Amino acid sequence: MAEKTVFGHPRGLFVLFFTEMWERFSYYGMRAILLLFLLDKTKGGMGLNEGEGGAIYGLYTFSVYLLSLPGGWLADNILGQRKSIWYGGIAIMLGHIVLAFPSDQAVFFSGLGLVAIGTGLLKPNISSIVSELYPQGGAIRDAAFSIFYMGINMGSFFGITIVGYLGQKVGWHYGFGAAAVAMFLGLIVYRIFAQPYLQDKGMYPKVQEVKAGGEKTNPLAWALVGLLVIFITYLQLSGTFAWDSKKGVATSMGLIAIAVVIIYFANMLFASNLSKIEMKRVVILFILFWGAVLFWAGFEQQGSSLQIFADRYSELPFGIPSSWFQNFNPFFILIFAPILGGFWVLLEKKKLNPPLLIKFAMGLFLLALGYYIMVWGAKTALTGVKASSLFLIFTYLFHTLGEVCLSPVGLSAYTKLAPKKYLSQLMGIWFVAAALGNLFAGLFAGGFDEENVQQMPQMFMSIVWFCLAVGSIIFILQRPLKDWMGGIK
Repeated sequence: MAEKTVFGHPRGLFVLFFTEMWERFSYYGMRAILLLFLLDKTKGGMGLNEGEGGAIYGLYTFSVYLLSLPGGWLADNILGQRKSIWYGGIAIMLGHIVLAFPSDQAVFFSGLGLVAIGTGLLKPNISSIVSELYPQGGAIRDAAFSIFYMGINMGSFFGITIVGYLGQKVGWHYGFGAAAVAMFLGLIVYRIFAQPYLQDKGMYPKVQEVKAGGEKTNPLAWALVGLLVIFITYLQLSGTFAWDSKKGVATSMGLIAIAVVIIYFANMLFASNLSKIEMKRVVILFILFWGAVLFWAGFEQQGSSLQIFADRYSELPFGIPSSWFQNFNPFFILIFAPILGGFWVLLEKKKLNPPLLIKFAMGLFLLALGYYIMVWGAKTALTGVKASSLFLIFTYLFHTLGEVCLSPVGLSAYTKLAPKKYLSQLMGIWFVAAALGNLFAGLFAGGFDEENVQQMPQMFMSIVWFCLAVGSIIFILQRPLKDWMGGIK
């Protein structure tokens, strides 16, 4: 009997859609008020300075996505994806419950840690199951990821609206509590509908499916791990790492993560017994990874430097909470994602659909354009006049168009190009790019203190130049790397 579908897609897609929607409600809602809570000195916040608050914000958002790597490994090797999603959702809910009650810093940070651990288990594995629903691949899987991506942004929109209002207008901890309720709803959806509609998808560890007999670890893999340990030890002994401040910890963790990613890809290429075509595809994934790091470093400023700009230097029409400016991103996503998705399909029919790397470059160019608008917004703010809300609105518009070009395409590309037995791990690596981007976004926000406002235009302009430079490199690499895709678009 043919499987029943909804809008031409398996019903399991919509189970994952709503589970992810509620999880993203909790994450983006809480994230919208996190930095404001850390900086607040008058309404029960922590009262930290911009450098400390930005570092904590960056470390938290960094950890949320970095833990996708061990989360993917646990799913591939021990738990399977379905159990990882369930246990991850429980950890996220418990973390938000901890945050919902006033406490000291140690308890508050333990709540953030629970959310980060849970997200690391849930995030890469729910995306992997989406790909399993479409073994035939092709345009139908790309369309599925576009639908799934809309679920992410519906959750984001409602989360920022509700949690942002409760946090800024009623009380910080009411906002954190609302995020816990959202994750609870996501768990209910998953518990009731996952088994009948997902059946055996994601039930078993990938390594068991691909290599029932097991295979010995390549000695080169151990050598690469040893090299990583030596490198990190050298940085520690040479004084490169700094653990005596929150900013120092954030910077040191970023360096460690970069080293881990490089060694991981080296192990994948040289010690994982991949075929030549798989190795070439992993090289493509490596390039996409660093392009994504830069994109997310600029894009995720919406919760850090752009949030500070909205709160301190922008007009707030009708007295809305400043965190609501972050809602323009999911709002524009819900409008433009279907339009752009249909546009790609139309171009495909005419054989004019841009290749993967070109879309990536377009994402970076649009991000640069958005920040160029912010350069002029910052110059207006320096005159002592509140900047028009239009600066942020148009910035979010171009950033959103860039996200639609880059993020769903990258997510789908990782599921297409990843060797099967490493699928969840490489989905974790994709989210590590977001981890590093978020960390850099938090560190960047540390420069937005009241004594350095004159530097705002230069800070935004530096992002413009980086995006233009890296986008141009990726654009140029498209032609020589075309054959390495192995026919995958």
